[in-house]
Amino acid sequence: MKQYSNVIAAYSIMLVLIILVGVFQSWSIALTIFNYCMISAVMTLGANIQWGYAGLINFGIMGYTALGGLAVVLVSVAPVPEAWSVGGLNMMTALAVIIGMVFSIRYILKKIQKSKKRTYLITAIIFFGLILIKLISEPAIEHIEAVEPAKFGFLGGLGMPVLFSWIVGGFFAAGLAYIVGKVALGLRADYLAIATLLIAEIVVSIIKHEDWLARGVKNVIGLKRPAPYEIDLQTSPWFINLVEKFHSTKLAAINSLSEKQDLLNQLVIDASSIYVKLCFAGLFLVVVIILLIITQKALYSPWGRMMRAIRDNEEAASAMGKNIVKQHLFIFILGSAIVGIAGAMMVTHDGLFTPGSYRPMRYTFVIWVMVIVGGTGNNFGAILGGFVVWFLWVQAAPMALFVINLFTAHLPETNELRIHLVESAPYFRFLLVGIGLLVIMRFRPQGILPEKIIKQ
Repeated sequence: MKQYSNVIAAYSIMLVLIILVGVFQSWSIALTIFNYCMISAVMTLGANIQWGYAGLINFGIMGYTALGGLAVVLVSVAPVPEAWSVGGLNMMTALAVIIGMVFSIRYILKKIQKSKKRTYLITAIIFFGLILIKLISEPAIEHIEAVEPAKFGFLGGLGMPVLFSWIVGGFFAAGLAYIVGKVALGLRADYLAIATLLIAEIVVSIIKHEDWLARGVKNVIGLKRPAPYEIDLQTSPWFINLVEKFHSTKLAAINSLSEKQDLLNQLVIDASSIYVKLCFAGLFLVVVIILLIITQKALYSPWGRMMRAIRDNEEAASAMGKNIVKQHLFIFILGSAIVGIAGAMMVTHDGLFTPGSYRPMRYTFVIWVMVIVGGTGNNFGAILGGFVVWFLWVQAAPMALFVINLFTAHLPETNELRIHLVESAPYFRFLLVGIGLLVIMRFRPQGILPEKIIKQ
């Protein structure tokens, strides 16, 4: 227990800060922060597996996050029969052609030795395959996107339970990671970082511009979720009675029936929002705990020790007979799959899919800051980094506004300096996160909770 004293202390401080937000702002805001902290924690666990365990730099995190979000649409949204009738068969045929191309190229790579003949065959398959795909899919896409574009304009999904999409999101991200890993893992660390970032940009760009797939920048709203809807709770007798009993003292102090009913209605509305967020919090907490247990077991298993040996000295590990390329590919796939799950969780929580919000050049580095601040190679540190950085990211503006009002209270409200500072409050998040990272790098370069090898 003593070896985890720093972990307990750090998480206790974080919990107190979130509780203070609930006390001084609102419990709804506090729970929203908590939920997004846990989503960030899942992302940082995925990034930490790749960087902390194996030393792989993956700047394509937003690409895998977007694929996780796409999985929610393709799995949980009901299919659009009109769109399927005018173009669904063609799109399935185009998909079959792509699968055929992949297996044909794979067969050629296995059966024919490296030569000009093999190069020409592969080039021919890709060239004619792309032409065939365009001929089949182009008219189908036009017909699909013309089906009530304001409301649909896409094929829809499978209409399955939304929780299943979290698993599918992990498989989507793992599939992309396999392809990327096969192509890019042989690159040097800096080139690997650039390649993964560019691939993430490509993935996000495809999702944004292929309206037939998930409406592109038109967004998909009203997605299913595994928690009850606020409007249903607000009309449920059991919930209204529960709120009334919980606030019986406050309600008893009001004599007017109309005022009492108005207050009860407002309390029910507030309580419904908190109840839904608590449902999400419980579900996300289960996911984080399961992933933490699995990653901790993996970290201190023989496989985890092997990965750290490969990270610290590839030449020595290779001399001991370890397949470096195979292990790097496996851990790259594993970390990306976890990021894909986080992407599905985020879209499920929001209830909408907005491809335009996935900006690899911006948010990828926020996730990396979380890992670095928390502690590279330490799963508890990675989760803590997700909590700390996201908390600062959200609360920077309120904190900055409080400080600005405190120090400019003697100035008139029309003062240009005061107006400028108040309007600039939202941008203080970049300043605080940057200062926080600099402080950590100067005084605790290994992170708040640095990697600690426990001998077992």
